[in-house]
Amino acid sequence: MAIDSSSTSNSKGKPSPAAGTRRARRVRMTGAERREQLLDIGRTLFAERGYEGTSVEEIAAKAGVSKPVVYEHFGGKEGLYAVVVDREMRQLLDMVTGALTAGHPRELLEQAAFALLDYIETFTDGFRILVRDSPVAQSTGTFASLISDIATQVEDILGLEFKARGFDPKLAPLYAQALVGMVALTGQWWVDTRKPKKAEVAAHLVNLAWHGLGNLEARPRLIGHRKN
Repeated sequence: MAIDSSSTSNSKGKPSPAAGTRRARRVRMTGAERREQLLDIGRTLFAERGYEGTSVEEIAAKAGVSKPVVYEHFGGKEGLYAVVVDREMRQLLDMVTGALTAGHPRELLEQAAFALLDYIETFTDGFRILVRDSPVAQSTGTFASLISDIATQVEDILGLEFKARGFDPKLAPLYAQALVGMVALTGQWWVDTRKPKKAEVAAHLVNLAWHGLGNLEARPRLIGHRKN
């Protein structure tokens, strides 16, 4: 039975135009592009399976490269994981600090709550990685230290408010840790449930923080410009 070779070569044995076109479609990635691809794949796998459950072999296979390519860019799984975590922590910190603009103290609480919930909604894989106990040290510290950094910024705002209202400003650090911790832990719960809607979650968080259990509003409302 004769084999039709017209799809790969012509009558003179030369590669056909179709074969050349197929080869032309295989474009090599630059080093920077490959690095970003490996980071994206690593982020997804670390979020799904954790650090221990992810292997260099799987990362390489999903990227369509050999294991040495991963080692070339990051030195191994630990190096890749550290870069992923550092990036996510900087992203979260930038979003929270960027959201804290001047305004009424209650609106500042809304801004902080929305910033964390925005991060969870937009960078879900990153948040899942951050809240795990990391086996690798990062230059930016741990999730707990990141939350502490955010609390320090809130502390400055609370200190001024406490002083203006006649309260002891020395207690501002305690209240700042309590407020930020409350939002962070609620975020860990909301990342899986996604109910109620983001704006409603923010409203209830601020309701508890602003009014306390003794003066909760039955139907809390947001006072800032954001409604979703």
